[in-house]
Amino acid sequence: MDREGAPATTLPPVTSPPVLAAEARDGYLELTFDRPDSLNAFNQELWYAAAGALDAAAQDDSVVCVLLTGRGRAFSAGQDLGEMNDPAAFADRPPGYGRFMPSLETFPKPVVAAVNGVAVGIGTTMLLHCDLVYVARSARLKLPFISLGVTTEASASLLLPQVVGWQRAAELLFTEPWISADQAVSDGLALAAVDDDDLMAVARSAAARIGSLPLDPVRTTKRLLLAGRAEAVAAARLRELEEFQKLVGGLMPDQ
Repeated sequence: MDREGAPATTLPPVTSPPVLAAEARDGYLELTFDRPDSLNAFNQELWYAAAGALDAAAQDDSVVCVLLTGRGRAFSAGQDLGEMNDPAAFADRPPGYGRFMPSLETFPKPVVAAVNGVAVGIGTTMLLHCDLVYVARSARLKLPFISLGVTTEASASLLLPQVVGWQRAAELLFTEPWISADQAVSDGLALAAVDDDDLMAVARSAAARIGSLPLDPVRTTKRLLLAGRAEAVAAARLRELEEFQKLVGGLMPDQ
């Protein structure tokens, strides 16, 4: 329901493919990763759907902010490893990570995340690009890059030490512990830990509050917040991609 009691509307099917539910709410767009049987791991379809939805939302003046969450037991279990090891999956278009990350890291409006469950790999590193992050008490985060034979992505090599501190970043990357909801807040990866049953209400309330604000100063403020780090974030992502390509044989895109 929106603030005037009318039911929330659903965007046209073109912006709401099977792997991503998109719902226009009270001044904001709610995007739900919708591959629950795969713990919302990112495959080509989800990468491209999420990027397309963000790009459309960036141009839509009725959308003041975006809320990201996941269906089922996970926010996102990260990259779909089965697909990543299948060259045929990339025959028609480049790997979608390179399509999604520029859209997220430069998104010109606030991004709220409601981490409803497991967040692994990109499921955690994408939070570094969100403006407000709420985690369910049962949520667990993890960065298992090195044990999978790869390295950081989503500019985490730059942003993670800035957010959590150098030694904590080293601990998270080199020892790969599970991060509890309370620890995520302590680390600065999330704003608040919320009881599971209250997570969406709290996140939606924040998104609706932002959605009630005038768009132009919201966009201007987000632009100013990004300005100091935009070039460094893009450069870090490209450095990571270069090293990732060396480690996995070049399946990741050049940009």
